[in-house]
Amino acid sequence: MDLGLKDRVYVITGATRGLGNAAARALVADGAKVLITGRDEKTVTEAATELGDNARGLAADNADPAVAGRLIAAAREHFGRLDGVLISVGGPAPGFVADNTDEQWESAFESVFLGAVRLARAAAAELGEGGVIGFVLSASVHEPIPGLTISNGLRPGLAGFAKSLSDELGPRGIRVVGLLPARIDTDRVRQLDGLSADPEATRAGHESRIPLRRYGTPDEFGRTAAFLLSPAASYLTGVMLPVDGGARHGF
Repeated sequence: MDLGLKDRVYVITGATRGLGNAAARALVADGAKVLITGRDEKTVTEAATELGDNARGLAADNADPAVAGRLIAAAREHFGRLDGVLISVGGPAPGFVADNTDEQWESAFESVFLGAVRLARAAAAELGEGGVIGFVLSASVHEPIPGLTISNGLRPGLAGFAKSLSDELGPRGIRVVGLLPARIDTDRVRQLDGLSADPEATRAGHESRIPLRRYGTPDEFGRTAAFLLSPAASYLTGVMLPVDGGARHGF
């Protein structure tokens, strides 16, 4: 199946590793061009080099109000067009209600929430019919994850923002989609499992509650993201798609 990605251009934030990087790899493999971001310039350069000629990197912090405009301008400068964005940011600091400080909440709000809103607004102003705005959110949109209180507070709000945006941009032919990963085998998830006294038992416990009985791979997430961002998904908007091996039991 041809996803129609050849020569389409996407900005992907937080794409030096993890889920953002997996999405970038899948897009490039199907012929798209990507501008990837991360906070560290060296890491961004290395990741873009690994992706090949159809990738460029730009060091950027989502919390910076000027970043959204810079990313849109850089995509047009390097590739001459913009077809979509995938907004992915690293998870906020773990912790329970009593653990997280005001400073941690403020930092996460600026980068995870407000940074995403800014980029989505900037992209909405630039994209034309057929454009797409994607959000990498979390299974916590539907069910809180113990020990991730800040993420549990922010991700559902972003999902609500994305749904509102999809209603507003739909008449212009611009789609808005969200991905809700759960136990994908990334460094972040392994770090969270490692917070327990017995990481192997913790992982086994999670796997036992997943109908497919395993964690997902970053590549599986990346291919799902590439499809949702592609013209092949042209009639999907406003959806929040769980990428969780069936772990969510509701409709």
